[in-house]
Amino acid sequence: MKPHAGRPAEIIGRPLGAGRGVMVMVHGRDAGPSNILELAARFDHPDFTYVAPAAANDTWYPYSFMAEKERNEPGLSSGLAVIDRVVEDVVGSGVPKDHTILLGFSQGACLTAEYAVRHADRFAGVIVYSGGLIGPPGTAWRYGGSFVETPVFLGCSDVDAHVPLERIEESAAVFERMGAVVTKRIYHGMGHLVNDDEIEFTQELMRVLLG
Repeated sequence: MKPHAGRPAEIIGRPLGAGRGVMVMVHGRDAGPSNILELAARFDHPDFTYVAPAAANDTWYPYSFMAEKERNEPGLSSGLAVIDRVVEDVVGSGVPKDHTILLGFSQGACLTAEYAVRHADRFAGVIVYSGGLIGPPGTAWRYGGSFVETPVFLGCSDVDAHVPLERIEESAAVFERMGAVVTKRIYHGMGHLVNDDEIEFTQELMRVLLG
């Protein structure tokens, strides 16, 4: 069973294959592509294509990202497959992975992080807003491949009810072990949202990518 299969991704900005960079944007729980694509206006970069896949019923998997992985099936595996299909479509359009940024917020950030470590390669960047790698306490993420100094950003509040700080630390350590250049920023008292500092970091990454 693949609950998210066959749902078209939404694309804004430059047509796929026409821009110099692509951002794959993965929405959170009880949201949709239009929600995450609102960030594109804040990034304000005219030479990017923004691609946002869609979850069935607006949710990628039913339980917390800290739950046993089996409890979140088949949504978890289906969501990972959807991101993989989008990345394949991007590469097929002529935009290589090293010009592709993977980005997610909340549940979408967790799915993005998990996809990235399972498919480590030289991406233009991996941006994880208020999320971390998926699995219960004690999970060991041991996958092959290397990020080859891909910039990885992990940003989260110190009081986020959904994301324990320990998981941010664990996720950062896994990315570093796999060859990423990790930036981790913890924001005091912030809500479950994307702040201006996170936007500015992403904007700079986009500027550096395209020179």
